[in-house]
Amino acid sequence: MSPQVQYADPVASKAVGAVRKASDFMLRRQHPAGFWWEDLTADTTLESDYILFQLWLYRVEKGVWNPPTRSTIDRAVASILARQLPNGGFNIYPQGPVEISACVKAYFSLKVAGLPASDERMVRLRDQILELGGIQAANSYTKLNLSLFGLYPKHCVPSVPPEMMLLGNFIYEMSSWSRAIVIPLSIIASSEVRCPVPAGFDLKEIVKPGVSFDFRPADEFWSFKNFFYTADSALKLYEKSPLKSLLRPMSIEKCEKWMLERLQYSDGLAAIYPPMMYSVMAMDVLGYAKDDQRRVDALKHFEALMVDDEGKGFYFQPCFSVVWDTAIAAYALAEVEATPANLDVQQALSRCADWLLTKECRRKGDWAVKRPKLEPSGWYFEFANEFYPDIDDTAMVLIGLDKAKAANLTGQEAAARRAVNWLIGMQGKDGGWAAFDVDNKWEFLSDVPFADHNAMLDPSCPDITGRVIDALARYGIGANDPAMRRGIQYLIDSQEQDGSWYGRWGVNYIYGTFLALKGLRQAGVSDREVYVLRAGEWLRSNQNSDGGWGESCLSYDKHTYVNGPSTASQTAWAVMGLLAGGDHTSESVRKGVEHLIETQREDGSWDEELATGTGFPKVFYLTYHMYRNAFPMMAIAMYLNRGKEAK
Repeated sequence: MSPQVQYADPVASKAVGAVRKASDFMLRRQHPAGFWWEDLTADTTLESDYILFQLWLYRVEKGVWNPPTRSTIDRAVASILARQLPNGGFNIYPQGPVEISACVKAYFSLKVAGLPASDERMVRLRDQILELGGIQAANSYTKLNLSLFGLYPKHCVPSVPPEMMLLGNFIYEMSSWSRAIVIPLSIIASSEVRCPVPAGFDLKEIVKPGVSFDFRPADEFWSFKNFFYTADSALKLYEKSPLKSLLRPMSIEKCEKWMLERLQYSDGLAAIYPPMMYSVMAMDVLGYAKDDQRRVDALKHFEALMVDDEGKGFYFQPCFSVVWDTAIAAYALAEVEATPANLDVQQALSRCADWLLTKECRRKGDWAVKRPKLEPSGWYFEFANEFYPDIDDTAMVLIGLDKAKAANLTGQEAAARRAVNWLIGMQGKDGGWAAFDVDNKWEFLSDVPFADHNAMLDPSCPDITGRVIDALARYGIGANDPAMRRGIQYLIDSQEQDGSWYGRWGVNYIYGTFLALKGLRQAGVSDREVYVLRAGEWLRSNQNSDGGWGESCLSYDKHTYVNGPSTASQTAWAVMGLLAGGDHTSESVRKGVEHLIETQREDGSWDEELATGTGFPKVFYLTYHMYRNAFPMMAIAMYLNRGKEAK
């Protein structure tokens, strides 16, 4: 610590040592090219789907399945079994309850890979599945996947018609990730291709007796759910009509063209696991040769998601979070540099800035359907995903670049101007910002039968809006700018009654509240405003007895905050939220910082076993391995920079 600075608060002195250790750890993790890239992990459904995919790729012959990837499949089996719960089931986030679709996927994959149904682990899993409603209670994507192998009646799964491509821009009213899944899946599901399973293989033992295989209409007579149920029945009649021979070929052709276009300039379709898998399957249905370069590349990108490491174990990542990780690390280090720890991180930040500038999108993607005149810019999440820059990443990159200086400062300034203009152009009518699209909020589409992944839409959300406001304010967009005024009003209007904000992309209300308060502070909103004070009080009221904060993924199911064990990232978010709300000296802030310091490992890192990232609320959660280290470092540094009392 600098000899000129002393602290009345003894926690601050400890904090200086903590940020030094944390920054040393972070700097050691930087790739020579300038980026940071940590693992992104999820639940066992990824390994289960991998085994299903192998059954598709390497067909059963004469009733026997003998895939060349057998040893890898065996490691996937071991990875799944390692996460089986004592009651036999599987969950979708650590310490979460048993989830039926994860259980059904695991049962199928384990059995087809060779684990006998009589195995004690399979018996316990089967009992859990039957208790939860049997295979019939699984979600539509699980049923669709199983129907491709004749393991679920095709007439009982939702139709995924490729004819939706004939409805103008209808597909752009779905979220970007949904359309990237649905379009290749429609090619597969509408075909007559059915993969054989090993001789004698079935899933009869997990069928719940007396329960229909069909999905059911809603109880109320008039609802969008019933409308789509009726429409699905009509689509199944259409499958047998002469009209199909006229419309189906042109629909498939449009789907194929759309998919192939988006395989360009990307590491796989949308650069996320499900579309990447389905794109290969769709090419198989369309008759592509196995050595067709497009199929070869698509399969290579999918297999790159696999981690098979003696130290780490075996698992699949849902995608690569490299741009996101890099921007967060850059912001954290910039905060550290401003502390009295006297750390020079500019060289690391400069290399980081140089790398980030190479990832700016300069081509129009799906977003341009609704914003055709907007100049391309923005950043995506992964190594390459040109059609899908996202608003959250773009804002985070701008924040990360704020204190970093690239070798080409002129180029950096130009990129920042383009990105700021792109963000402003992507603002929704409600004043908020979504993830990938604008005004993507046709609520009735959530009742489409195949929409039970709970992410059919991409509406504005407080967490992204707060981060965008934070970014825009750093680049000269003042509080009186029309876009900024509308964004601030969106945050005011979307605040929950208890004073918190919903977090769509992080768990959950702690995340949303932290980012809303950060944005409001950066925009110059007074910390004496009632809504800011209410948010601070909410954060303080939910602090755990150990000084940290933690929130369960169950908060999405309950539609309200559900307390959980303290985690490093959520504690950091709460501390930063309080600081942004003007609380620099309270006991809550001090105890939160103390908790982070006390739980720091000797190497400068933190432990975090629980999922604090959100893919699809209620359906799919994420563990960002960057979060547990970058956010605590950031929070402690902010405490030093905003709350220190120098004598």
